[in-house]
Amino acid sequence: MILPPIYLASSSPRRSDLLRQIKVDFQVLRVSVDESIQVKESAESYVKRVASMKAEAGWQASLGDRLVLAADTSVVIDGHVIGKPESDEDARRMLSMLSGRSHQVMTAVAVKNACAHQCLLQVNEVTFSSLSQEDMDWYVSSGEGRDKAGGYAVQGLAAVFIHRINGSYSGIMGLPLFETVQLLTQVNSGEQ
Repeated sequence: MILPPIYLASSSPRRSDLLRQIKVDFQVLRVSVDESIQVKESAESYVKRVASMKAEAGWQASLGDRLVLAADTSVVIDGHVIGKPESDEDARRMLSMLSGRSHQVMTAVAVKNACAHQCLLQVNEVTFSSLSQEDMDWYVSSGEGRDKAGGYAVQGLAAVFIHRINGSYSGIMGLPLFETVQLLTQVNSGEQ
């Protein structure tokens, strides 16, 4: 399967790695959008809105000669979006919330070109084992979760805490590959 060359409106090294994994030719566009949650905005609406805003910003920054792909990933527990930790203490708080429970990881993928702008939402469920204070201290001290939604990286050390995943591993990392390929193919072929 040959996919078209694209612009990736994301500076996430994980998204770049995932696109390389499936042999997509891409160039990174660094975009910045306001990722503040709006009053009474659902987690689903929030993730889709931010991904769409990134795709639009990427399109504005591009040469217009390639599709623009953008994504946004959020960890959601009890209907509330958990962002990236602001401090080590905040990271411990997040891990404590996730300990012994299931939560959702939502990733929205948006693709834009001159003729179309499409966005889809992919939802996964992740179940953590119960974490001791020592577990949380060990993980926080690693620094791995500092720039990650929910304060953890599924592909890293946090894997030892994950009891079960229901969904897409790549989606939890930040770019659901199955859905991404479908969306790129659909928009590239002009399907609506």
